[in-house]
Amino acid sequence: MKSIRLFFISLFLSAASSVLAGVEAVPQPSPTPADENHRDLFSYELDYTGSSNFYDVHGDFGHGDSLYNDFSYAHRFLITGKWYFRAGVKYERFDFGGTDNGLPDHLQTVHAVLALEYLVHDQAGAAIEIEPGPYFQNHITGDSIDVPWKVWVTFPLKKDKIFAVIGAGGSIYSNPIVAPGGGIIWLFTDHFRLEGVFPKPALVYNPSDNWEFRIFGNLFYESYRTDDVITPERKLQVHNAWVQYSEDRAGLQATYSGFKPFDISLGGGVTVRRDFDFFRAEASAKTRPAPFVKLEVKARF
Repeated sequence: MKSIRLFFISLFLSAASSVLAGVEAVPQPSPTPADENHRDLFSYELDYTGSSNFYDVHGDFGHGDSLYNDFSYAHRFLITGKWYFRAGVKYERFDFGGTDNGLPDHLQTVHAVLALEYLVHDQAGAAIEIEPGPYFQNHITGDSIDVPWKVWVTFPLKKDKIFAVIGAGGSIYSNPIVAPGGGIIWLFTDHFRLEGVFPKPALVYNPSDNWEFRIFGNLFYESYRTDDVITPERKLQVHNAWVQYSEDRAGLQATYSGFKPFDISLGGGVTVRRDFDFFRAEASAKTRPAPFVKLEVKARF
């Protein structure tokens, strides 16, 4: 696995070195001057997905809802030119309610965020990022440590109009351990653009400097070390196992930026699927679609 990670890192470093002369971040409605890249980054997100029934498993798994909290802070250190090192910390937690079916009632992680970035107009045109730390249910142990990573590079296909993003990501305990990402960014006008980049594609409209509206998707996948999982399904009775929890969403979001330096976002839509995938035991428990709402606050100093 170490050799695989080193291969992808070296691959994308080579790609980055060949295109950085043409790397351009996506121009925003009010571009930030190149010498004013923000140093301190703060983010808080709260998501709630309503109750829906489990399916594709034997036995009575009932129904469940989920609450997600995400807090992060990072600081950028200038290395040279447009190269920065970003270091921070992130805490994430899922809480699950509904039927007491033996599945985890919460999953959480507190981990470091370390990244090498090439910034243009306060946006990362290329980066290598790792998020080492424990990913666990209740107890932090040595075997709950994982190192998710991602790497990407952006380059123009048509000057100031169309951009390509090539990337990949993975972790030691994800399934698969490496997955591709990327897509295209297309600036239709100064106010309207397509950010067709997976795992978070979006169609974005900026009617003014202070407002942004987007139609978005979000494919969230993260693995956690669990405690005892004893469910009515015989195959889903595991101890100290890894579960890859995922939420696939689609929705609408409005962001107001008038209270500088804060961006405040409200959104909602449908969580198409939630999945507790115990991939090593070849067993999973999925839920049907349910509505979700979200609040997000970001600040850059």
